[in-house]
Amino acid sequence: MNWTELLTTQMKAAYASTEGLLAMVKDEDLAWKPPSGENWMTIGQLLRHITDACGMSSKGFVTGDWGLPEGFDPTEMTPDEMLPPAETLPTIESVAEAKRLLAEDKEIAFAMIGEAGEERLAKDMMSAPWDPRTLPLGLWLSQMVTHLESHKAQLFYYLKLQGVPVDTSHLWSG
Repeated sequence: MNWTELLTTQMKAAYASTEGLLAMVKDEDLAWKPPSGENWMTIGQLLRHITDACGMSSKGFVTGDWGLPEGFDPTEMTPDEMLPPAETLPTIESVAEAKRLLAEDKEIAFAMIGEAGEERLAKDMMSAPWDPRTLPLGLWLSQMVTHLESHKAQLFYYLKLQGVPVDTSHLWSG
């Protein structure tokens, strides 16, 4: 299997199961967050983060466009700027908005696989603004799918904690 096939397979599965879980969220629950512990995102904040967890970062790796202001240097960010407290994170206004944004992110993610091409995915070595390690482009894009899958699992547990009837099949199938 090559990088293109691997990433396409990973992305199809991750987006399908995320879309399935997203369909189980209700607008009236967007402000909900786990009642114990601290620094939890609300469901609305989590959905907003999910909607750019893979495609947007993949675009950054493939094109160099991270969506950052001109002259912005991420290496100069403080730890709080790099990982801000949950209460400062943006949210979404509706599940419909989250579905639209996730569809856009999905389109970007798949387009980036094609734009990069197999040779770049295998041979281009790069680092991320948040991680100085140098890794192949294909591995970075795979890690962006893992990022989406991690937050998809977080949504799964949020739903479970709310009493929504979810099971393992919802976590892994679309």
